[in-house]
Amino acid sequence: MDTFEPLRASHDDGVTGTIPAKEGRGVFLRRGQVLMVINTHGSQVVDTWAFNSTDLREFMSMEHSRASMLKITPGVGDALVTNRRRPILRVVADTSLGVHDTLIAACDRYRYQELGAAPDHANCSDNLTSVLHELGCERFDAPCPLNLFMNVKSDGGRVEFLPPVSKPGQSISLRAEMDQVVVMSACPQDITLVNARRPSDVHFRVSSPG
Repeated sequence: MDTFEPLRASHDDGVTGTIPAKEGRGVFLRRGQVLMVINTHGSQVVDTWAFNSTDLREFMSMEHSRASMLKITPGVGDALVTNRRRPILRVVADTSLGVHDTLIAACDRYRYQELGAAPDHANCSDNLTSVLHELGCERFDAPCPLNLFMNVKSDGGRVEFLPPVSKPGQSISLRAEMDQVVVMSACPQDITLVNARRPSDVHFRVSSPG
């Protein structure tokens, strides 16, 4: 059993947890706490959202973050900002190759319909809704996520989904710049090359600096 109970609105240090393949988990963060997302087996994309815990109408926005960073891929020191242009998560460490995506929407039932999958195929958008509901939060649409470890080529005006380059045990650490709730989904994509067609578990850890 995971040591982190997703129904508990905890801000405790030392919280750890597993995000099972194709599922989502959430965690509450205080300002200053650091969330480490660990690509345990490698090759797994983690769709990640963050919301102001006192007002879910303020959320981490990829559109606003790209304008703030003046680039499409965040690196160490960069802040992801909200739709109100305030920092919400900052990259403080990254042991991967720094390959992450801010362009692609979360998978949903309509995406899998296009791909010919069964109507009940798991998807990140439904994972987000379910996790927020379990945490006592309600939101009925899915903002574009920060797709950790997702390899998307966007040269020459075209977008291409490429096989993952993340290796087992690599991680990224994000510092909370405000009190927030973060939802992570171990992307269920098993049709395209996004997860090398083999979705797997990932892990996370919450801590405070020093």
